[in-house]
Amino acid sequence: MITRRGFIGAGLGAAFAAPLGAARAITQVPGGQLLTATDVHVSDYPTVEAVRWIGQQLEKETQGRLKLRLYHSGQLGREAEAIDMARFGAIDITRVYSGALNNAFPLTQALCLPYTFDSVAHLRRALDGDVGEAVLRGFEARGLVGLAIYDSGARCFYNTKHPIVSPADLHGLKLRVANSDIFIQLMRLLGANPTPMSLGETFSAMETHMIDGAENNMRSFQSSRHFEAARYWSQSEHSYAPDILVMSRASFEALAPADRERLVRLARASVPVMRELWDTSEAAARQDVAKHGIQFNDVDMPAFRQAAAPLLAEYHRRPEIEALVKRIRALA
Repeated sequence: MITRRGFIGAGLGAAFAAPLGAARAITQVPGGQLLTATDVHVSDYPTVEAVRWIGQQLEKETQGRLKLRLYHSGQLGREAEAIDMARFGAIDITRVYSGALNNAFPLTQALCLPYTFDSVAHLRRALDGDVGEAVLRGFEARGLVGLAIYDSGARCFYNTKHPIVSPADLHGLKLRVANSDIFIQLMRLLGANPTPMSLGETFSAMETHMIDGAENNMRSFQSSRHFEAARYWSQSEHSYAPDILVMSRASFEALAPADRERLVRLARASVPVMRELWDTSEAAARQDVAKHGIQFNDVDMPAFRQAAAPLLAEYHRRPEIEALVKRIRALA
């Protein structure tokens, strides 16, 4: 039986033992090749289902020559670890939240900035066009290949204390955020105390009062059972930061050219699969948490936009980010 420690140790050991630039390639199995994919989300989460669909189509199209083994529910570690494992070739494919990529891959910052997208429809128009293509190309510089971008709804605040209507209601609250400068800066501007930690640590941190809440999408709020600790959901919609499916460049180049094209095609084709699952499951998740007595409230959106404005102004001074944001806003 494979263990997380054993998998990571074996994979990274092979990567570092290989000559420079020759990280572990795809696992060879009798009759073909085996791709390894990871996700921190649970088995029925839309992104997990979409990657599972890619694997099914790969196996079908190649008569079993290409297979994909998927480790969900964080079996192989946190997202930060998955990014490094993919870069070094210890795993082949991983789905990660774009906020976790901001520091290493700057173009992803444009997708995470507060109040840059007006709606899910606006986000999808941008991701399906040249904005999405530009972000995916940005991974080439650091050992990864961008395969697809999965949107993940509106990120909102939830906490254990009280409804959040204006930024003043966040003052003094300790909130979990992804390890991203954008989200850390945003929380500080809004008056909260940002606490970077992994998704898997968040529930126990709320239960033990280490933190007071977090920000995330409705589907993650429900699937992670965070609603059992945080009873207040505030519809701030402060970010529509999507998820991104990336692949080790070493693994990608180990595939035959026709298989590279096949994988990219199927990854892009998995986006509408994921979106259909997302729309259905997000609505179901909201109904589920409502049954458990979660209190929902709207927020003073103009006040939140005004509070976030200094952060937007700072990032708009970066030419490559400003150019992407202008293209995004043109699609509003």
